[in-house]
Amino acid sequence: MSDVPDLPSDELAAFVAAVIPVLTQWVPVTPARTLGRLGAPDEADLPSPGVQVVRGTADSEPACLTALRALGPLLVERLLGALELVVAGHDWSGAPSLVADLPGLAPGGYAWVATGGHDSEATSAAALLERLHPGLADRTVALATGIAAHPAVTRLLTIPPAVTDEPAIAARHGAAHLALAVAVAGAVVDQAAPPVVVERAAAIVGLGAGAAALLLRDGSMPPAYAAALLAKVRAEYLLPRGMYGSVGVAGNRFGLTEHGVVGQSDFAGNGLVAVTDGGAVIRTGVAQGSVHVELAVLAQAPAEVESGWEEIVEVSWPAAEGRASVIAPDGTSSPRLRRQTPPWPGDYRVRVHARGRDDLDTESERYKLIVWAAPAAAETVHKRTDRLGHRMRGEPEPVRPPRPEHAYRWVRRSPLSVAATVTVVIGATLEQVLRAFGADPNRPEPIDGIRRDLSSPGATETWVTALDTGDAVLVVEDNGYRGSNAAVLCAASVSGRAASMFWNVNAVTRLSFADGGQLLASFEPWGRDEAVPPRVAAALAGLDFAEPGDRTEKGLVAVERFTGGGITTDDVAQIFETGIGFRVPRALSRSARFNSQGNRTDAPPSAPQEAGRPDVR
Repeated sequence: MSDVPDLPSDELAAFVAAVIPVLTQWVPVTPARTLGRLGAPDEADLPSPGVQVVRGTADSEPACLTALRALGPLLVERLLGALELVVAGHDWSGAPSLVADLPGLAPGGYAWVATGGHDSEATSAAALLERLHPGLADRTVALATGIAAHPAVTRLLTIPPAVTDEPAIAARHGAAHLALAVAVAGAVVDQAAPPVVVERAAAIVGLGAGAAALLLRDGSMPPAYAAALLAKVRAEYLLPRGMYGSVGVAGNRFGLTEHGVVGQSDFAGNGLVAVTDGGAVIRTGVAQGSVHVELAVLAQAPAEVESGWEEIVEVSWPAAEGRASVIAPDGTSSPRLRRQTPPWPGDYRVRVHARGRDDLDTESERYKLIVWAAPAAAETVHKRTDRLGHRMRGEPEPVRPPRPEHAYRWVRRSPLSVAATVTVVIGATLEQVLRAFGADPNRPEPIDGIRRDLSSPGATETWVTALDTGDAVLVVEDNGYRGSNAAVLCAASVSGRAASMFWNVNAVTRLSFADGGQLLASFEPWGRDEAVPPRVAAALAGLDFAEPGDRTEKGLVAVERFTGGGITTDDVAQIFETGIGFRVPRALSRSARFNSQGNRTDAPPSAPQEAGRPDVR
């Protein structure tokens, strides 16, 4: 920041104090409130769309301009629209000399400035002025920061005692500091006397808004703000509430606590959770990384104990303030999991659910915390079945047979993790399977080109990739679902068997089986309640789809059992490294019938059909 020479502070303070009331009345309430909250604590949880709190600055740009850009163009444009006329019409000549020591643009020189297409006019003008007259931005911030402490100015920044609600305090706080910074910027820009290429009013508002953002971000909130914020949070707090997120893990633990530190704890009692000052600490299986957590806050105790978890323990803790967060040992937290428990002190109960701790895999390890207000009570253990819990309690570990679905957990870290269909076919050639899907095996294309074409508006084709492993033909659809189509599976299975597993980002799944050209079953596996043929039942034996977790993996196990062939991570790698795909022009009719060569047998007599290729009209 530029050094500020000795200045007549009383004279500058008098000048600024006279301008602040003039400008304050023109500052719109909504952007003033946004500015006023820049210095609010993180737990205020009062985000402002488009505003980023920038803590660092680029070496090539003054902090004032970085802070100005972080406010976003919409907020800055609204401030410019509100203040432009009053700033342009104000007489700025009464201020003492402020910039005489700063270098200006050399005679005959020039400057350029790169601005984003979405920058506010005020941001562009301030950036151009800084290029023409280096040091003005830093000087504006230094002067505004210094003069804010002068008694003549401080009294104008003080919030009247009659203003007690959080929105009003934030708006008054923001408007007063913005007026101060714009007053300083007005005097600075006027004395810099920029050329006509710089729109002066826009530059004044831009420098003032950037300086105000820094003042408000780094300064203290008004004394009454904390109480007003708490009153607002309490008035708006509703139950029940639920949220999901990830939390960092270090030293095999994370916490639900009012404080920002999760210390070491003793888990020998129940093997899962330990009560600590201000909350609870949860013992994880993984030592480092992050785990998925669901947090639910209820008005009363849950009616039932949930199934599908390996460890469930319930404990009480006394909250000194309330608003506990799910946090990592270093105090970091996902915004969705921060300050979510009731904002009142008192006794609370938390039921901690865990599964996957024995897997040492952050993708499969899951937690659910249910919180409600209740008198302090003894610890309750609802379930204790994982090996880690037994070790922590000093008990013999139970013998747990390996879970077959664990062999497919690599899918979560593959290109197919979000949405895909995997189809496995036995008893057919690669060419026959591709034709069953409606693709032409004689027209392979690079996957990148297909993706590029199908991303254009109006594209109606789909595409597949395929691999002959020798034992089976695998068809992989990245974000596709042709393999779940009944007609496709019937066509692919005319000389053998076919099965497919579909999943997508919305947790929709479909598991399908066909044999000898007949569809045996096709259903959403976790919601299945109808009977299935014995061959399908054998493939599903021991796979509990009602249990949360690993549903895609369980479906792939069923596909492998039914067909005798499965897909591996090496298969997927080979498919995408080869980079060859096949277009599918249009969907096949669900009522289509096919012969053993993969040709349709129900085509109308008048419809000519290419030999060896299904009619996909």
